[in-house]
Amino acid sequence: MSDSIVLYHNPRCSKSRETLALLEEKGLTFEIIEYLKQPLDSKRVLGLSKMLGSPVSEMVRTGESAYKELDNPPTDERALAQLIASNPILLQRPIVVNGKRAAIGRPPEAVLNLF
Repeated sequence: MSDSIVLYHNPRCSKSRETLALLEEKGLTFEIIEYLKQPLDSKRVLGLSKMLGSPVSEMVRTGESAYKELDNPPTDERALAQLIASNPILLQRPIVVNGKRAAIGRPPEAVLNLF
């Protein structure tokens, strides 16, 4: 991942829209990746996990029906990363990356420590 600012964004998510507005208010220049249209591969998911400093399990939206419908959800980090790559709706959102660090915008102000 580059040293630029990236917002992994879902325009239908209120927290994602609030985070987008917050970054714009701060006058930051950033790339927007609508991850539902441009799904991340498992390697990128694992990379984001490292940048977040948290396990992939904390990046999974367990309340989504795609997760609840699983008979035996994976617990292994690589398997979870592959699950997110195959079902991008399961990615916790929004995620902001600045250089080699990342934060989940829940609440949106949580990303401000990246700047």
